[in-house]
Amino acid sequence: MRFVWAVAAFVLAAVMIATGIAQRTIFQGPKTESTTISAPSGTSYTMIDGAVLNRLPGTQTLRVAQPGSVFAAYGRTDDVKAWLADTAYTAVTLDHGKVVTATVPPQPTDAGATTADPAHRNPAGSDLWLDEFHEQDILIEHLQLPSTMSVLLATDGTAPAPADVSVTWPVRSTTPWAGPLIVGGAVVMAVGVFLYILGIRRLRRSRGPRRRALPPLPETEPIDLAVEQADKGVISASPSRRDRSTRRRLVAVLPALALSTMLFAGCSADAWPQWGSSPSPTPSETVVDPGTAQTPAVTASQADRIVGRIATTVATADEKKDAKLAATRLDGAALAERRTNYTLRAKLKDEAALPPLPATGLKVVLPQAYDGWPRTVMVVAEQKGTDATTSTVMMMSQVDAWSEYKVDYVAQLDATTLPDVAPTYVGAAAVQPDSSFLVMAPDKIAAAYADIIDKGDKSASAGAFAVADDPFVKGVADKRKEQQAEFAKTAKKTGRLTFAAVAGSAAPVALATLESGAVVAVNVNETETVKPTNKDAVIKLTNNPRVAALTGVKESQTGFTTTYSDQLFFYVPGVGAGDAQIRLLGYSSNILGAKVVSK
Repeated sequence: MRFVWAVAAFVLAAVMIATGIAQRTIFQGPKTESTTISAPSGTSYTMIDGAVLNRLPGTQTLRVAQPGSVFAAYGRTDDVKAWLADTAYTAVTLDHGKVVTATVPPQPTDAGATTADPAHRNPAGSDLWLDEFHEQDILIEHLQLPSTMSVLLATDGTAPAPADVSVTWPVRSTTPWAGPLIVGGAVVMAVGVFLYILGIRRLRRSRGPRRRALPPLPETEPIDLAVEQADKGVISASPSRRDRSTRRRLVAVLPALALSTMLFAGCSADAWPQWGSSPSPTPSETVVDPGTAQTPAVTASQADRIVGRIATTVATADEKKDAKLAATRLDGAALAERRTNYTLRAKLKDEAALPPLPATGLKVVLPQAYDGWPRTVMVVAEQKGTDATTSTVMMMSQVDAWSEYKVDYVAQLDATTLPDVAPTYVGAAAVQPDSSFLVMAPDKIAAAYADIIDKGDKSASAGAFAVADDPFVKGVADKRKEQQAEFAKTAKKTGRLTFAAVAGSAAPVALATLESGAVVAVNVNETETVKPTNKDAVIKLTNNPRVAALTGVKESQTGFTTTYSDQLFFYVPGVGAGDAQIRLLGYSSNILGAKVVSK
């Protein structure tokens, strides 16, 4: 009877295991689902909305096929739409769960917007994109984009956008009874094995030999073991035929049990029933209100890529002394100083190039949290040299969706500690030039600091700045004393050397910090004017080749004025900071120009 139950258990186990395996194989549905996007021909751009990409959960596999070059990029949906605002494009959106396509006509832009010809604008290399991809003939990318981001497809901005487009998502097919069936089958098979072993034991006992007991040997008669062995032969240690048969049956059953165990080990979580609801994650406290906060201008990786592009372009411009190329990535005081340097290097062999802009090593990225334009980003990059480690601070701005980021201010960071700023994913608010929430409005700082450079502690603004710890003011004062002493040796009786500092022409740029203060970048221009005091005297430029190169003359009866541009970064506390003073964070100073003093 035990054999009957064992066979029944084996059959039931086989059915259960086979059913569980079938649920995970032949009865399981498709593992992916794809949507083919049929875009109408004629437009050079196709935008796939984030809602389409998130129609199903999981990784989005984008496949784009087109003979020749294929371009794809993704960014914030609002940024992509702003970039496409002045041209027609194909929009792929989701309408009540259905993917639809439509051609969007050009939208009117602001009168002051500067855009390239939409028919010939290549999207490759735009600073708006969080990432971009280039392939030939076919492009396949695995993405995980939120619904707030969209994908832009194109070729070169002129030819029609790729028409063979599809998006594929993984489909999670749950088979909640596959695991229990396989495990249950393994348990039933184990029971069958146990019953089978019991049956074998029962069978062995029932078929065992029944022999009568031998008569007892006489007490005085010894047993001759040698004779017994000779008569009966040597006893063998090998198993009997019945034992070997039992082992073969066990060897045939154990692999099936091992197979069930392996199948059980390979079952994933979706092969089991899910009783009860899983606990929902508790959202952590945020530092901003997501309903009112605007999006930071860039991400950390995006800023790193933009800084690398700027550094590459400026390095090429420095090598070629190409001011037009430099103007594509520099603006304001940073561009003005570079232009002067290119002029001097073209005329003076010994003139050194300005320090290169950092391409990597970003330690701080503080983007403006703003959905419109213009946008501002502050970065701090660290460079490790052979002698020391230096840090460069830059202010970059983007005037509209079609323009690239340009560096407005760049300086060497002097402060050992920076004010606390918001994380990159939060961003900061831009501070207006006339803001009354700071101890001094940003548009007043340049003039106040220029007055301190000229008057030192006697300046009316000296109390608002931490002058005692200011290396720039001290350095300017020491340099002026040296120049006056050198000038007095040869021209004290025939000429006069004067100095002055004024606010520069570059507009201030400011971003808020966490302590209700702001990091403010301003421009100050310093002038050195030398004039003759004797009508017969002449000012010669024997030891000043820079001024001679910029003015084109070697001497003058009226004198010369040399201008230096200072790019300065300050931390300006908020009005509630008590006695806190404005603190210098970084600075740079380079020659800006020279001219002959008019009569």
